Amino acid sequence: MCLAIPGKLTEITTDTNGVRMGKANFGGIVKQVCLEYTPEVGMGDYVLVHVGFALSKVDEAEAARTYKALEQMQQLGELDTPDVPEAGENLSHEAPPDSVSRAA
Repeated sequence: MCLAIPGKLTEITTDTNGVRMGKANFGGIVKQVCLEYTPEVGMGDYVLVHVGFALSKVDEAEAARTYKALEQMQQLGELDTPDVPEAGENLSHEAPPDSVSRAA
């Protein structure tokens, strides 16, 4: 089943490739989303997001109804998945390769 989850836009930026991006709050969990399909949205607007893409703008009441229904159906599990690291970000607990000391 494909789900679009409502989130409130808390930040809007443009990435290094000129793609309009934002951060959306999904009931306390903040995720990065692509805003290229919703050029009309602004800060504080609610958007329906599917696999990281904001697909449409919705009003606050519709967002609340949708979120509540998804919560009752226990369909919000995808919010628990880890974020994809930014380019160059090291998420492991190991030191970066250039900082590893080598025994001579």
